[in-house]
Amino acid sequence: MGEASVYKNIVRTGWVSSVNAADRTARVTFKDMGTTFVSGPLKVIKNPPFIPAKDVVQETQTESGGSGDASFASHTHKVKISPWLPSPGDYVLCLYIPTNDGDGFVIGGI
Repeated sequence: MGEASVYKNIVRTGWVSSVNAADRTARVTFKDMGTTFVSGPLKVIKNPPFIPAKDVVQETQTESGGSGDASFASHTHKVKISPWLPSPGDYVLCLYIPTNDGDGFVIGGI
């Protein structure tokens, strides 16, 4: 493989085909090489959790179903903030290490 083709494949875009949340990895489908190719597990770069702007209260609004059914009564939920993980079908930007071992990363959604 020539040096030019190695550099050409360092930055790639594709669609997430599956996610392993426990390992923070995703497999990505690339369709730009004349054929469809699914990557091995790519590490998802850890993004810091979303931090709201200063003095902005984070809360959920009370919801009610309006049907009178007890399971749809007014309720609230605690807010859970966690690092981003892509979902299957997301279009993502990937970065590969320029070696022949296929190590790469999902660095964000597009």
